[in-house]
Amino acid sequence: MRYFPIDKILFIENRRRLTELLQPKSLVILNSNDTMPTNADGTMGFKQSSDLFYLTGVDQEETVLLISPDHPDPKFREVLFVRETNELIAVWEGEKLTKEQAREVSGIQSIYWTHQYETVLQAIVFEAEKVYLNTNEHTRSDSQVQTREARFIADFKERYPLHTLSRLAPLMHQLRAIKQPLEIELLQKACDITKLGFERLLKFVKPGVHEFEIEAELLHEFVRNRSKGFAYQPIIASGANACVLHYIQNNQICKDGDVLLLDVAAEYANYGADLTRSVPVNGRFTKRQRDVYDAVLRVFKAAKGMLVTGNIWDEYHQEIGKIMESELIGLGLITKQDIENQDPDLPAYKKYFPHGTSHFLGLDIHDVGNKYRRFEPGMVFTCEPGIYIREEGLGIRLENDILITENGNVDLMAHIPLEAEEIEEWMNG
Repeated sequence: MRYFPIDKILFIENRRRLTELLQPKSLVILNSNDTMPTNADGTMGFKQSSDLFYLTGVDQEETVLLISPDHPDPKFREVLFVRETNELIAVWEGEKLTKEQAREVSGIQSIYWTHQYETVLQAIVFEAEKVYLNTNEHTRSDSQVQTREARFIADFKERYPLHTLSRLAPLMHQLRAIKQPLEIELLQKACDITKLGFERLLKFVKPGVHEFEIEAELLHEFVRNRSKGFAYQPIIASGANACVLHYIQNNQICKDGDVLLLDVAAEYANYGADLTRSVPVNGRFTKRQRDVYDAVLRVFKAAKGMLVTGNIWDEYHQEIGKIMESELIGLGLITKQDIENQDPDLPAYKKYFPHGTSHFLGLDIHDVGNKYRRFEPGMVFTCEPGIYIREEGLGIRLENDILITENGNVDLMAHIPLEAEEIEEWMNG
């Protein structure tokens, strides 16, 4: 891996906290993600299962984790299976983890090769009364591809039809929503790398530059700082492209007088930052652009102030909606009459601010968590209001990553230029 070794105490503690949530005589089984095919003999880059990484730190395909805290034999209470390497694999793909390396990464002492899985499982499964299996229960998940976990669940039900099955996902959502100190350090590192990329592009952006050239500048800076690259598909949207929320073509020329919306950030050790900035292509905002920018910035600051212990998702977003209404009236985009006559299920402000202000952040960019759970110390949220005026070809969004603490919050991106004057100074300095 490119990133520096992570202290295995993180994964040891994550497993310990999970076992505290399990029913007596339980077994947890977790599989790594598939390596997805492309065409011919090609494959996509491997992305580890976030839950498996969270519990083991192993970033390798064909990995399986078993946790059975009440098993009579201590060596079967935590078992990790990793792919056995050989000379052919070493030549073509590079060496895989040895058993000693897997122990060092994960803190798990019982390491087996993946091909030994069935034999070892037989020694464990019949001592369990309840088996926790994993599924993707993210509310925004819409996968049309059958995952390795889905195949495994179907196979397990056929082989062991009398076992009681339980959902692991709710427990993982509960745990992963609260970031541990080592996780916060990794998120901060991803934010720090993102800062380097953003400051680099501020010196690069000018009229006539292609959006994909900016993407290349960012990728260079991210990778040279031990990141795999972008934490998500980068959005580099100039002019009217900024009004397309998931614009990813990144193939247009940045024109004089346009504003460039950049939703771009680095990952580090599988933890992703999430940044959005809007910058003037020629280095100076027009009065109208500045008015809209400052309106978004005021909403950002108000929203950031509400990301505190005890608040709750729906109430938080309702309050932000009211603030946005005021700003849009001030910009002449909606009227008080529009608000009075609005459909409560589709507020007037949604025409210019159609998305949410925050989401959980962590091992996944839209990380797992429960919107009905009140905000607690250790949660990390994005804060990303925006105003998109299609008729003017102008879209502005600002986004930082916010850690909730017992005493307010901490902006993990406070060191990245945000104020309009800062942006202009960097671009013209």
